[in-house]
Amino acid sequence: MDTLLSDRQRHDLHKSMLGYLHSAGFTKTFEQLRQEAPDLADFELDATATTNGLLVKKWTSVIKMQKKIMELESRLAQALEEFTNSNHLPSDGSKRARKEWLPSEPASRTLVGHRDKINAVSFHPHYSVLASASVDATVKIWDWETGDLERTLKGHAKAVTDCDFDSAGKVLVTSSNDLFIKLWNVVEDYLNFATLRGHEHSISSVRFLPGDTRVVSSSRDNTVRVWDVQTTHCIKVLRPHEEWIRSVRPSLDGRLLLTCSNDFTARITELESALVKAEMRDHDNFVECAVFVPAIATPAVRELVAMPANAQSSKVDSLAISFAMTGSRDKTIKLWDALRGRCLWTFIGHDGWVQALAFHPSGKHLLSVADDHTMRIWDLTTGRCLRKIEAHTPFTQCLAWGHVPATEGGTTGRIVNVVATGGTDELVKIWCP
Repeated sequence: MDTLLSDRQRHDLHKSMLGYLHSAGFTKTFEQLRQEAPDLADFELDATATTNGLLVKKWTSVIKMQKKIMELESRLAQALEEFTNSNHLPSDGSKRARKEWLPSEPASRTLVGHRDKINAVSFHPHYSVLASASVDATVKIWDWETGDLERTLKGHAKAVTDCDFDSAGKVLVTSSNDLFIKLWNVVEDYLNFATLRGHEHSISSVRFLPGDTRVVSSSRDNTVRVWDVQTTHCIKVLRPHEEWIRSVRPSLDGRLLLTCSNDFTARITELESALVKAEMRDHDNFVECAVFVPAIATPAVRELVAMPANAQSSKVDSLAISFAMTGSRDKTIKLWDALRGRCLWTFIGHDGWVQALAFHPSGKHLLSVADDHTMRIWDLTTGRCLRKIEAHTPFTQCLAWGHVPATEGGTTGRIVNVVATGGTDELVKIWCP
């Protein structure tokens, strides 16, 4: 003690201790301490003394300081977590390839040009090119790295509902409420070289099937149609639902189609036989989007629902057909056993219709957008919402993750993290490191 306190400090401490003991009614302890401290043998309590109540004040200050330290430690931990996933990485560009990067506010750039809400966005598989489809009946082609508008595709007479590049990036397919699907030759300055006719009501979505020789579309006419790209003929019509089919997505091998509808369900249909293999029914409103869980995300999903993989399930997992995710107007996201149609988990947090879903390339996170003007990031191993991003006002309509090789300095093949969103505010936003 002598090495820590000066004589004056020790004297003041003893006086404050005596003051506390006296005020607290510890008479015997008060007398004992006064006897053992010779310099305080004649101590009398003075209400005006600076040492009066000092011990209580100091103790209260310590408690407040401890709480402040704990608060600062918590904020530091949060800041470190965000730092790990944020933009503060070396300037050599390695941040663009960081596997654990997550989008955060604000958006890196905002693409302005559309005159109505954005229905869909699609990244080119090889270059820093983004296509956006809008209710203004146009598709715009952007360089998302610079934010420059490269061209506007006009050809549809009504709202363009969806767009998708083929795996080679040579053809862009678009769908519209004008009942037509159009194919655009990317290499030849996006020449519209074919129009597919056959749907009898608004077309909701369109996607290339694996192999790029066929496309599949869904419509408000309650059908899913398969088209041959070379002949432009409709080669198959499926009717997995009896109401408006909002979305269709093929499996990795193209054998199965995942659809969702206004009938509150999502269904998996075998393309060749047109047989419905599974029905997912648990939503309380229209199902807006449905996607297969990719193989990279299957381990996290299995951890979430405590379903360890085995030899039999591993083969199915590799085909990315074990699980599916759906987003609905009931404001929830649901995880399904795609083989049995059983709901395994419900992600709750959005305050509006869930419009689109995308998976993080690491397989550890799910991204979602909704009519509550947000993009949310979910931890797939715990089911918790990790981050809420104010994306568009008032509604966020579409989402795409472009973990793609991009050109830089005249070279190709560099992996880049980039997310695109579109909203009713007529804007496309780019989120990247």
